[in-house]
Amino acid sequence: MNRPSSTAPRSGKPVSRSLVTRLVLAVVVLALLGAGYRYWASRKEMAAEGAYRTTSVERGDVRVAISATGTLSAISTVTVGTQISGQVTDVLVDYNSRVKKGDVLARIDPSSYEAQIEQGTAQIASANASLAQARASLRNAELDYARKSDLGGQKLVAQSDVDLARATLEQARAQVNSAQAQIRQQTASTQTTRVNLQRTVITSPVDGVVLTRTIEPGQTVAASFSAPELFKIAEDLGKMKIELAVDESDIGQVKVGQGVSFTADAFADRQFKGTVDQVRLAATTTNNVVTYPVVVTVDNSDGTLLPGLTVNAEIEVSKRDNVLKVSNAALRYKPAEGAIAAPAQPAQRAQRGGGSGITEDLARSVADMKIDAQQKAAFDAAVAAVRERQASRQAQSAPGGSGMFGGGRGGPPGMSVSIGGSGDMQAQMRQRMSERFQQDFAAFRASLDDAQKQRWDAALSALLNAKRASIYRLADGRPDPVMVRIGASDGTATEVSGGGLKEGDQIVTGERARE
Repeated sequence: MNRPSSTAPRSGKPVSRSLVTRLVLAVVVLALLGAGYRYWASRKEMAAEGAYRTTSVERGDVRVAISATGTLSAISTVTVGTQISGQVTDVLVDYNSRVKKGDVLARIDPSSYEAQIEQGTAQIASANASLAQARASLRNAELDYARKSDLGGQKLVAQSDVDLARATLEQARAQVNSAQAQIRQQTASTQTTRVNLQRTVITSPVDGVVLTRTIEPGQTVAASFSAPELFKIAEDLGKMKIELAVDESDIGQVKVGQGVSFTADAFADRQFKGTVDQVRLAATTTNNVVTYPVVVTVDNSDGTLLPGLTVNAEIEVSKRDNVLKVSNAALRYKPAEGAIAAPAQPAQRAQRGGGSGITEDLARSVADMKIDAQQKAAFDAAVAAVRERQASRQAQSAPGGSGMFGGGRGGPPGMSVSIGGSGDMQAQMRQRMSERFQQDFAAFRASLDDAQKQRWDAALSALLNAKRASIYRLADGRPDPVMVRIGASDGTATEVSGGGLKEGDQIVTGERARE
């Protein structure tokens, strides 16, 4: 009798084990493939990012300042001297003494001038006596001439006697005039001596503080061709000035009214403020270096600052608040041939925020003009029309096309085409852009007053004529050229606008060495 086969019920185990083994192998393979892909992708991304050194576009303030050194001094310093010679008998003030106008500072021995006054008084009295004598002689000469003139008419005396009497009369008159002149001369001389006597008392011509004193009691001063300097008085130390020496390469940026911050070694933990009061034209040349003096006024109402302190000052010639800025290294970078990314399509440029950015810059300028609600509405309407036209042009731009606002092949979006070509082409493009913006914002400009119109015209002209440069934004692992407008620079970072830049964009500053 045949037995049932014992292998039939066992045949399912090898099959199930084989299936499980294949599934496990498939999962392992897939895991390895996924891990390998992730490793490859990460290595590719790291290689792309690691090939370039980048910096982020930041939003902040850009402050442009000119550094210079100078010396503090009083705004008005008066030198007190003497016009007479003599021995100093009293000195009534010392260094740092506060004086009022008319206060006695010192005295010079007056005895010699008092003696001269007495002598002059005696000479005046003698001259008066001589005048009286001359007048008596004149009366006698007049009577004698009258008698002899009558007798001469009667032929009782000789004509020579008449002539002699006339001459005597004229001499008497001359003696009277001489005596009167001598009196005037002696009176003037005495008056001069009296003035010199008053000058023996040295008084303060102004209210202020004594800075220097160069005499001591008992010292003899001699005033010959120039007045000896006795005291130097600072009129008001509550207001002081700094005379800065500004290099000729920077003087063109300095204007009256600009703010100045400075420090002094004596007060290293404090920073002081001042204002440019005067830009002088008298240049000074030292070792072939030309500098111009710039006078800065300083409020010293608390009396902290002292005359003669050397200060290190910074003149703030420009300050831009809340603007996009990028490291200066990004402006110096030039990529190698073949490293630039392919031109972006209009849709891609729109996603990146492509555009000139002029309207954003104009909005910041308008915000500083303190316009009213009606003017703001007119500006917003003009901006909306400009943006709508730009969007329409970007949408219609074909790959490789060109347009003033849409960008084109071989250049970044925004103003890439407007700056290419020769200088004449640039001037023509800027002129057309200026005319277009004047038309777009004509209604807004008409609503401004004269002062606001001047600021608006200046802002628009500055933006359209601004210097432009290419920087390279990292896109898909390759540098993408972006044409931007260059603004203020503080030596480390530079203001940039336009080109669709956004805060946080990665800008290439250099290439890493390949391993």
